[in-house]
Amino acid sequence: MEQAVVSLTPEASTRLRDLLSKEDNPQLALRIFVSGGGCSGMQYGMAFDDQRRADDVIIDHGGVQILVDDFSVGYIRGAEIDYVDSLMGAGFTVHNPNAVHSCSCGHSFDTGDDAGSAQACGCGH
Repeated sequence: MEQAVVSLTPEASTRLRDLLSKEDNPQLALRIFVSGGGCSGMQYGMAFDDQRRADDVIIDHGGVQILVDDFSVGYIRGAEIDYVDSLMGAGFTVHNPNAVHSCSCGHSFDTGDDAGSAQACGCGH
């Protein structure tokens, strides 16, 4: 059985559906991507996008359409996106089984393979 590219916790799914419902574009999907940078070498990115690319993997998850480009799939396969609302703040976090090291900011990681170049991500680590 092939591992899911990415999944959402119920909290993340609920929050994303709420955010998408406030937009005036039914074509919007959540784009999740990975790029070089951050204090651990790679960093996550998320944005709403209404453009589908030829190399996108498209995932329907609980009423949220997720887009992941081919480059990013290898870095985040099996990852789970969560939404946390605590006294320390609210936001989305990524639990990535491919990360051998993650910054406490939750936005930067290292897979141990093609880790990119570490750069300051502004989290203080």
